[in-house]
Amino acid sequence: MNPSPIVMTRKLHADVITDEVARLCMEANFDLGEDVLRALREALEKEESSIGKEILGLLMENAEIARTQRVPMCQDTGFAVVFLELGQDLSIVGGDLTEAINEGIRQGYREGYLRKSIVGHPFARVNTRDNTPAVIHTEIVPGDRLKITVAPKGGGSENMSTLAMLRPADGKEGVKRFVVRSVQEAGANACPPLVVGVGLGGTFEKAAYLSKKALIRRLGEGNTDPELHHLEEELLEEINNLGIGPLGFGGRVTALAVHIESYPCHITGLPVAVNLNCHAARHKEVTL
Repeated sequence: MNPSPIVMTRKLHADVITDEVARLCMEANFDLGEDVLRALREALEKEESSIGKEILGLLMENAEIARTQRVPMCQDTGFAVVFLELGQDLSIVGGDLTEAINEGIRQGYREGYLRKSIVGHPFARVNTRDNTPAVIHTEIVPGDRLKITVAPKGGGSENMSTLAMLRPADGKEGVKRFVVRSVQEAGANACPPLVVGVGLGGTFEKAAYLSKKALIRRLGEGNTDPELHHLEEELLEEINNLGIGPLGFGGRVTALAVHIESYPCHITGLPVAVNLNCHAARHKEVTL
């Protein structure tokens, strides 16, 4: 009988996670990603509306002020959404993983003077005063590392989220109609120019998760599936033909990007979810 293989488990202290989450909360709110800034510069070249050009210029100026003065780029500093890729050979020691993340959010939002926007109960609506609890999505992966992505999500764009359980017969054209209609109905409420996250397939909750996860992909990186990449480009063109424009004042640039994430689904269904993000597509990550 062969002896069982010895698996070396790496240990990571919870305090390290707390410190990194606190840092990521502040950096996500202060430092707009270079991919987004590049997309804004490209949008400025495409925009034909004079007021649209002015708004895009102001958004870039605002991002520079936030970066240099270490202040939030938006007064809505968001619900703390955290994506984890947890290596199966990693052991968290010295505390609970969920509490370590929430403590990092408490510290980051306090030290960064970030607005606390979370209420403890949907009806009582008493502010928790520290922006916790976070929404945490955990994926178990091979290895002994922990990848943390902190993605603060503003309420204005989040409130424009939509989900539909389409019929398989609706097909690609049905998905396109639903996504474009969702953006059209959101109008100026989600503070365009937008990043449009689309979750396709899975189940009711999986589609919604995928639409949120799609928002943390770097702008300019299309889906690796050629058909879905082509669909992303088609949707971006149709959305930008709506004429909503920056902040809803009209123009050629309503969205900076459309990102689709997909998953296998049941023979009877075609779930599709849309999660919108304003130009402040905030997310920072670290691998420990």
